[in-house]
Amino acid sequence: MTNRPGTSLTALLVSAVLLVFVLGTSTPVRADSAIAEDLLFMDIPSVVTASKVSEKLSDAPGVVSVITADEMKRFGGTTLFDVLQRVPSLVGSSIYMTDRSVISARGDQFNASGSHVLLLINGRPIREVEEGGIVGEVLETFPVTAVERIEVIRGPGSVLYGSNAFSGVINVITKKADRTGATLALMGGTGSAFDEVANVMYSSEDFNFTITGKNVKKPDWDVKWEYDEMYPPTFAPTGNVFSKDLTIPNNGNGTFLDMNYKNLRFMSSYNEYQTQYYIPDYMALFNACGISYWSKVFANLGYTMEMSDAWSMDINTTYSRSLFRVSDWPDTSRDSYESLIEWTNYFTVSDKFRIVAGGLYDAVKGGEYIEGSGQVSGGDSYNYSLYSQADYWAHDKVKIIAGAQANKDKNVDDMDIVPRAGLIVYPVENTNVKILYSSAFRAPSLNERFMNFVALAGKADIKAEKVSTVDIGVNYHKDNLLCGVNYFNAKQTNIIEQDRSGKYAIPTYDNIGEIKAQGFELEGKYYFSKEFLSLVSVLYQTNENAAGVEDVTPIPNTSAKLGLSYQADSGVTLSLFDAYQGALDSKFDTLTNTSPDAYNLASLHGRFNMTKLAGWNIGRDFSFLLQIDNLLDKEIWLPNWGLIAGSSLPVSKGRTVYFGVEIAL
Repeated sequence: MTNRPGTSLTALLVSAVLLVFVLGTSTPVRADSAIAEDLLFMDIPSVVTASKVSEKLSDAPGVVSVITADEMKRFGGTTLFDVLQRVPSLVGSSIYMTDRSVISARGDQFNASGSHVLLLINGRPIREVEEGGIVGEVLETFPVTAVERIEVIRGPGSVLYGSNAFSGVINVITKKADRTGATLALMGGTGSAFDEVANVMYSSEDFNFTITGKNVKKPDWDVKWEYDEMYPPTFAPTGNVFSKDLTIPNNGNGTFLDMNYKNLRFMSSYNEYQTQYYIPDYMALFNACGISYWSKVFANLGYTMEMSDAWSMDINTTYSRSLFRVSDWPDTSRDSYESLIEWTNYFTVSDKFRIVAGGLYDAVKGGEYIEGSGQVSGGDSYNYSLYSQADYWAHDKVKIIAGAQANKDKNVDDMDIVPRAGLIVYPVENTNVKILYSSAFRAPSLNERFMNFVALAGKADIKAEKVSTVDIGVNYHKDNLLCGVNYFNAKQTNIIEQDRSGKYAIPTYDNIGEIKAQGFELEGKYYFSKEFLSLVSVLYQTNENAAGVEDVTPIPNTSAKLGLSYQADSGVTLSLFDAYQGALDSKFDTLTNTSPDAYNLASLHGRFNMTKLAGWNIGRDFSFLLQIDNLLDKEIWLPNWGLIAGSSLPVSKGRTVYFGVEIAL
């Protein structure tokens, strides 16, 4: 992989832009308008993730946050990973090797992967099954300009979405083509950074499609990375510290395609990404540090049928394939895929009673290979499930929710059931109280089942991780204001860890962990006027394991976020956002490298529409762009999570300034 992957892809998309401009600009286009009135009404008029059906945000049976289309336009963002760090209670994290870009929800980063948060693209799961949830290549290279809005459930979502919807569900909802045309955005940044995006759209009465390509590179980072001379089996630090000069890459490309013909929809994405990995425990024996490469293919074919006025259904077939390899020791590579078919039914029994019910069959297969050792993990599995969720308005101001999913795994004898129940009450106008109970599961990965290596083994009949969560929240919404406070209490059981107690001849994956977590969340949005918007959120969480050890996650107890935006009809947009992450427990102090500490991750986005400002007649719209990431120039190091404590890894070099242009044709 070169330093500018996807250059040919970008050239192809630029050519397509010019072609559509020549052939399609005779189609009438819709002029931009001021912020819609329903956007200023902060009880978001339509969300779909919590129930798989459209409903008001205040009526949704979950703790739901939305990054709206207006916020996407105001605050921008270089990557999906950057955008998601603006969501209340979501925190960006990192793992030493196989999952370098991780989004955690409510401080849940207990595993050495992002397996407890499920990512959806337009409601369809995009999962990696060899390790159990890696989506870093999507977070880093999915075209942000293709996104209409993002809905996030904070808490379990397995009743409707199955495995990995454990502590959060992120649903990326993309734009549908509503005109024929194209958009091209090119930004260059300091330190040889760049962000190139091209989009082509076509729309007619029955058929529309959009294809978007992104080629992104963040600045290379020259860093001196330190490691202690330690050896197995004790890995006791010796105090002999060595260093390695690294030039850390951070680049990749992604493409998203969406096609709709009447009730038939096909969508697909391809993402690839590369950066550095770090395994300090084995540096004394091997060159355990190099470049990691990810790629992922995702596709979904769906069909909607209206059976009657009271009954409709969706049929979806979804496929994801994930590949991973590294440049140096441990010389590992992976190839895995998931295929599922799902049938979902929507019943409107009455104006007050609604049911969603369905079933799915899910098959997974994959393997891991180590040069010189051959295949060290490999196998296949399947599960099938039935699910249903109902909501009933017992009174104009009282909504009752109940649901469950029953799932059967090939490798486990018994069928498992995860339930949910809830109550939404409106004690006074514009105010609701949500009392919710939800359970969720995370199915074992293929490695956790089938690993067969000299130093690590899997367990074929290992059980799924489980969580039960109670949420109690109060929310207020009126006109240009939305705010809420929520308390959550979660208990995780059957946590999968490597058992190194001596029970097994070699370390073996088993269900030996238990964690309790609780906390408070605060969220607020306020439009001072049509032009001025402010966002604020706070998370405070604590956690402990079965042994009573507190703060067992590398996520700070306290985080806070603040956004301020100005967007005028004249064509000027300026927005500032800051995400503060508090200090970690002293147990995360390091013996080598920089110890992680509190930091502010601020960004500035500017857009200057010259068509409106100066009357420039260049295409449909012509804008100058400004994006500054890590505005305060903070060098960020995080715990080298997933390995023996005492080391950290570099995450952000500091400030990157991008300038560019965007032309809509």
